[in-house]
Amino acid sequence: MSEDNISRLEINGKEIILIGTAHVSKTSAEQVKQVIELEQPDSVCVELDEQRYKSITEGNKWKETDIFQIIKDRKTTLLLMNLAISSFQKRMASQFGINPGQEMIQGIESAKEINANLVLADRNIQTTFSRIWRGIGLKGKLMLLTQVIASIFTRETISEEELEKMKSQDMIDSMLQEFTESFPRLKKPLIDERDQYLAQKIKEAPGDKIVAVLGAAHVPGIKEQIKQDHDLKTLSQLPPKSKIPKIIGWTIPLLIITLIVLTFMTDQQAGWVQIVSWILWNGSLSALGTLIAFGHPLAVLTAFIAAPITSLEPFLAAGWFAGFVQAYFKRPNVQDFENLSNDVHSLKGFWNNKVTRVLLVVIFANIGSSIGTFIGGADVIRLFIENL
Repeated sequence: MSEDNISRLEINGKEIILIGTAHVSKTSAEQVKQVIELEQPDSVCVELDEQRYKSITEGNKWKETDIFQIIKDRKTTLLLMNLAISSFQKRMASQFGINPGQEMIQGIESAKEINANLVLADRNIQTTFSRIWRGIGLKGKLMLLTQVIASIFTRETISEEELEKMKSQDMIDSMLQEFTESFPRLKKPLIDERDQYLAQKIKEAPGDKIVAVLGAAHVPGIKEQIKQDHDLKTLSQLPPKSKIPKIIGWTIPLLIITLIVLTFMTDQQAGWVQIVSWILWNGSLSALGTLIAFGHPLAVLTAFIAAPITSLEPFLAAGWFAGFVQAYFKRPNVQDFENLSNDVHSLKGFWNNKVTRVLLVVIFANIGSSIGTFIGGADVIRLFIENL
């Protein structure tokens, strides 16, 4: 058995064995089984949090998903990103006839077989996404969404040999360097902080011998971070929300309303033109976004009606209303949730599945409304200036 991707450490009198894996590699899963059976550790740590552990062990949980609750909790973008990332992994995994995350599943099963403690060592995925999302700015969000969604539709393939090379130290360091250059603010919450979290959880695992099953990208960082102590509570805190979006969210509506009222005081006809312009730009572009997502006709109409109003209310969004209507008339069934993993592999499947259709309606209606707000707002300002 090759030990090229196995690291052995002595920390605080504990023997710690790190297995660097590729998340879609058949040989990684086989190696995990061999190492655990050979070493007979007291604890097995896996790079999973509670949510992903349940997703792996309770595969039918999709059936209980409430699409209305997802919209209400404002988690449509989060779910869409999760689907995009899992789609990329599943497509690669299907090349080699294995399940994505098979090495984690093997770690769970092997821990049970030898009666070792199972430690879910990763940070909550929603905490990680929240720290990423709040820390990369508007430009970073647009770049990230574009790149993640584009990954759904890429048709690139990778050889088993290339996949195995991903587990080598040099290759991983090179990838992380590239990653840092593309998204420098993304690496900290996605890699660095999780290295610290994983390292602390591994170090605190019960027993004298610990085996940790990890994505290879984390091994170099964990080997450094495990030498230090880290506060898990601090690493799990959500960063405070920026006040800028809230300020902008209130400033624009107040400005638009003020300008329309002032225009009405001098020229009622011009004021009505401002209102019509605001309604048409907001409503039309939000409806167009819903149409692009192949939304139900009533969802399109809802977006048109809601957008001019919700654009003046920071706590509401046109996409939520359009999404609720879409989900009501085209409610996803169990089959749609079960087909998600296959449907997100193609553009056609992505648009045809009722689950992703609802997500797209919410997102595209909101994008259209946002664009309409700026264009309609600019026209309101233009008409105000012309009537001074």
